[in-house]
Formats: sequence, C-alpha cells, structure tokens
Amino acid sequence: MDMESSPPPPPPEASVDCRGRPCRPRRHGGMRAAAFVLVFQAAQTMALAAVGSNLITFVFGELHFPLSEAANVVTNFVGTVFILSPLGGFLSDSYTGCFWTLLAFGVVELAGLILLSVQAHLPQLKSAPCNMLTMAGSCERASGFKATIFFVALYLVALGSGCVMPNMTAYGGDQFGGAAAMEKDAKRLSTYFNLSYFGFCAGELVALTAIVWAQTRYGMAVGFGLAAAALGIGLISLVSGVALYRNKPPRGSIFTPIARVFVAAYTKRKQICPSGSSNPANNGGAGEPERIADDNFRHANKFRFLDKACIRIAPEPDTEPESPWRLCTAAEVRQAKTLLAVMPIVACTIVFNTVLAQLQTFSVQQGSVMDTRLSSSSSSSFAIPPASLQAIPYAMLLALVPAYELLLVPLMRRLTGTRSGITPLQRIGVGLAVVALSMAAAALVERRRRDASVSVSGAGKNRLSVFWLVPQFLVFGVSELFTNVGLMEFFYKQAAAGTMQAFFMALFYCSFSFGFFLSSVLVSLVNRATAKGGGRGWLGYNDLDKDRLDLFYWVLAALSVLNFFCYLLCARWYNSGPGGLDEEGSSGEAVSEDDDDGKGLI
Repeated sequence: MDMESSPPPPPPEASVDCRGRPCRPRRHGGMRAAAFVLVFQAAQTMALAAVGSNLITFVFGELHFPLSEAANVVTNFVGTVFILSPLGGFLSDSYTGCFWTLLAFGVVELAGLILLSVQAHLPQLKSAPCNMLTMAGSCERASGFKATIFFVALYLVALGSGCVMPNMTAYGGDQFGGAAAMEKDAKRLSTYFNLSYFGFCAGELVALTAIVWAQTRYGMAVGFGLAAAALGIGLISLVSGVALYRNKPPRGSIFTPIARVFVAAYTKRKQICPSGSSNPANNGGAGEPERIADDNFRHANKFRFLDKACIRIAPEPDTEPESPWRLCTAAEVRQAKTLLAVMPIVACTIVFNTVLAQLQTFSVQQGSVMDTRLSSSSSSSFAIPPASLQAIPYAMLLALVPAYELLLVPLMRRLTGTRSGITPLQRIGVGLAVVALSMAAAALVERRRRDASVSVSGAGKNRLSVFWLVPQFLVFGVSELFTNVGLMEFFYKQAAAGTMQAFFMALFYCSFSFGFFLSSVLVSLVNRATAKGGGRGWLGYNDLDKDRLDLFYWVLAALSVLNFFCYLLCARWYNSGPGGLDEEGSSGEAVSEDDDDGKGLI
C-alpha cells in the first residue's frame, strides 16, 4: 500500500480584464475599481432593506394577512434571500464569474422590485381597505391572482438579492489580488472591508430613515419605487467600472473536488490509514507546496476517515493511475475538512439571526402601537415611522466601525499581542454574549408597554413612548458590530487559495437564512404549545395587548445564553489541533484562523 505522490497543483489563474486579457497592475483593480463595487453594494443594501424593513406593514395592513402569518411571510422571505446565497457563490466561483453573476441577478432583483411597486400602486391588485386592528371594514385576505403576483415579485427579489450578496464582497476583494495579494494589497484589502461594512451600514440607514419615511407618508408604492431606483443606480455604477475590474476566471465546479474526497474515502473505508507523518493526508506528497504541511493545518486530526481518500492501493507504480474519484490529493482532503470544520460555527450564529428577525417584525409592530411622537406635549409633533427604529443600530455602527478600527484594535493589539487586536472567533463570541441582553431588554420593555396599555380601558389607553424600544436596538447594534464583522473576516479567510471565496462568504449569509427560518418555526411552535382551552397562544392574536410577546422574548434570551455556551465549545474544538496555537502558521492556504496567538478563546 503506497502513499499518494501527487503532482504539484496548477498555479492560480491570473486575473483578466473584461476582454479576457491579463490584467495590468496600474490599470486594473485597486481601490479605484472597488469604488464602483462599493456604490453598487450600498445601493443594493438600501433597496433590500427598504423592502424587508417595512414589508410586514404592507402584508398586514394592505394584503390583510393575520399578524403571525405576516411575520412569517417576512422571515421566510429574508430566510430565502440568505439561503440562496450559496447558489450565487457556487455559480460565480464555478461557471459565470462575479461580474456576470452580479449583473444578471441584479436585473432579476430589479424586476421583482418593479413588480412590487406596481402591485402596491394598483388598488385592484390589493385587498379592499380595512383596519386590521379594529377589523372595521371587509378585511379579506389577499388570495388567488393577487397573492400570486405578490409572491412572484417577492421571490424574484429574494432570488436576485440572494445570489448577488456573497459576490459583492468577494468581487471587491478580487480587485486587490484576493488571497494571493502582496503585503501592500493586503493592507488595502483590509481598508476595503472597513469601507464595505461602512457602506452597508450607510445603505441600511438611508433605507430605514428616508425610504421608510416616504413609505409611511406617501405609501408603499413610493417606497418600493425608490428601492427600485436605488438598485438601478447601483447597476449603472457596476457597469461603469467594467473596464477597470480584475476578473477571476471560473475554474469549474467547486464541489467536485470535495465530492471526490467523500467518494474516495467511502470506497476505501476498509483500508487502514497510517498515523502521524506516514499519513498521506498529513504531508503534501511529492511536489506539493510547503503551505499545506501538517504543522500548519489545525484540522489534521479531525475527520480522520477522509484521510483514506489519499491512500494509493495500486500494486505497481507503473500501472494505470487511479481515478480522481478514488485517489485525491492532500490539498483536496484539507479543503473538505475545512468546509466541515466551519459548520459548527455557522450553526452557533443561527440564534443570533433569529433575534435579528424579531427586530424586523415584532419590534416594528410594537412601535406601531406606541406613541411615535418626538414630543408627547404636542399633538402635531413629528411622528417617527416604527420601521425606522431599525436604523438605530446602523446609525451607531457608522460611528462605532471607525472607532473600533482606530481605537479599540490598537488597544487590544497592545494588550493581547495579536496583530488584529482580537481574533475573528473572539469577536463572534463577544457578539453572541451581548445579544442575550438585547432580548432581555426587549422583554422588559414589552411587559411595561403591555401593562401600561391594558391598565386603562377604552380609547384612553396609556401608550408608552416609542423611545423605550431604543435600548434593545442599541444593544443589538453592539452585538452586530462584533458578530458580523467577525463572521465576515472568519469566512473570508477560510477560502482555500482564493478558489471558493464567494461560496465561503455565502456561508456568512446562510446563517442569516437559518436564523429567520428558525424564527418562523419558533413562532408556530410557541403558538401551538401555549394554546390552552381554545385560546390562540402567546402570539396568536392580532393585538399585542392580548399577545404575550414579552414571554416569547424571554424564551429567545434563554436560547441566546444557551447558544453562547455551545459556541464556546465549538470554537474551542475548532481551535484545537496542530496549528491551533500558531499565529503565523495559518497564512497561505487560509484553512485556519489567522492571528490566533494561543491566548484562549474569550
């Protein structure tokens, strides 16, 4: 039984321009090219946020879905957006490239936004007007052709935005040389990521203030139309930079090498795999680069059954070579192990995004039954659109992101000795610990709001000021700063040799998807479990004064605490292994977390 001696892998394909010619460093790429992508990213973020933030108002108030069903429509939509992101990453990395994926699916999203604005504008495509809170009028739920138009438009937006999102960040990174960037490009790449998240927050802020205000004042048709206009401007910006872009040529299916590893390992499942330095998966084999050596790969002792894919069982060296589906390279095995190793980290961020789902659904409805005036002393005071409360975290992040980079990172760098201040896994852990406080604050405020509202009967209800909702949004903003930035950096670094960057970035968005789907499941389960004596459960009424949203928030707070401790175990397991305590050893193949100095997890 011989160990596989594989030929050296082919060098990464050079980036090309729009005509397929090799890029020239002074003409293509860099921040000048990335600026066009940043504008597109901010515009696309603005368009999607404008739809998702106030969608529950449209579904509940104009299509007349019951409140719990309307909340599930929103969470299912957002979940679909994010669960489609691996499709966009796969198509881009494997076949179409980032630019054409962004352009094609951007047009699909634009078509959905235009159809939504048409439906919101035409009365014959909506339900007859009525007040869903008082049930005054004919509150008939939209069905048949009206519902079909709505869901077709909504899921065109979901398909387009889902396939666009992972490629925006990856395509911007490609302008700086990707994973193979020189030191100068690596610094500019870091600056790009800061600007990317800053642009994301700016797009969210504009959508949740200006566009939501326009939706509230002039109707949802205007809001959807503004979202379509913003995306149209973004597409124009994307196309305008086509002559400057560096394009990474697709290299065929990114899943085929991983599938080969599992097939080969299964067919050789009865083979005995050598241990230690004799293990073919623990060394590069003849001609393979030093960067995949055992001491640089922290997952070498995990998923050992996959190592059998590297065992050569041909009796003679001069016989016909084994099929790639029976004999894999060590690099392919390590890529498969890396993909499996990050899955527990993805799973531990699901509950975090379930909390985000509540801030986009039930918290908006909370604001709609509270006093939205800036000043309670004047009846003519400016009223705050409830959906605009979601802008609070992003307004704070616009200030916190530069402060984090300029103040906190240098301080933590001096305290920990780590180049990045704190590692991506540590950032994620801080965010997951803080998010439970957001739900605790939300539960306390909802209990106070409900008690104040039901304490006075009739039209004289005592409505609490909408500013009581600010703490839960502020705390979540801090949590989002640590969790999302940490996740983006963590997943981007897992892209092996720059061949799966878009797909690994899609994993970041997948955690959003699973979180929003979990929210829908929890709403249904809680309603079913708490329905007693013919009642409708904690969230079964269309009236928050009858619902027990505060208890539902406490359930989420408890789940967040439990999830944090699960994350600690998963992160410690991820960091275990030969390269887990080596700060410098994980650079190169990007199969482990850079800048880990071995000082623990949290």
